[in-house]
Amino acid sequence: MRPFEQIVAEYGPMVLRVCRAVLGPVDAEDAWSEAFLAALKAYPRLEEDANVEAWLVTIAHRKAIDVVRAAARRAVPAEALPERASGAGQPGDWDGDLWAALAALPRKQRMAVAYHYLAGLPYAEIATITGGTTDAARRAAADGIKNLRASYLADSEAEATASTSGAKEGAGR
Repeated sequence: MRPFEQIVAEYGPMVLRVCRAVLGPVDAEDAWSEAFLAALKAYPRLEEDANVEAWLVTIAHRKAIDVVRAAARRAVPAEALPERASGAGQPGDWDGDLWAALAALPRKQRMAVAYHYLAGLPYAEIATITGGTTDAARRAAADGIKNLRASYLADSEAEATASTSGAKEGAGR
């Protein structure tokens, strides 16, 4: 059996991408840590021929759900709404606009996109993790990608329109 440190080094970035896609950049690192702590405890009992990647994504999925459930139970008293978190502190490989688009997807689509396109899991594994069928996982991922493309297309068209109208206003002076 490979040393657990090697498992973390090999699959850690993929698990973090999945956690970010499911939870967002704020809670992802905590879920990542919890996932690998749980995996460390269970690793000695893992079968030699087990799919380590799918096993880790399943653990990360469950820890992400725990984070969502805990946040739903926690009351947040505030006199005023807090300011939005800055996107400046994110690692260079993470696109904040992508998170906004992923966050706008329905939950099943977001998970299917994260698990298939970010973690590289086959649809059968996604179905096992999320409790659906292979066809439902495939459909959710396809619908999620379709919605992401539509969202990005709408955003880029809006930006192009804004920059064109700004250029016309400047030229008219």
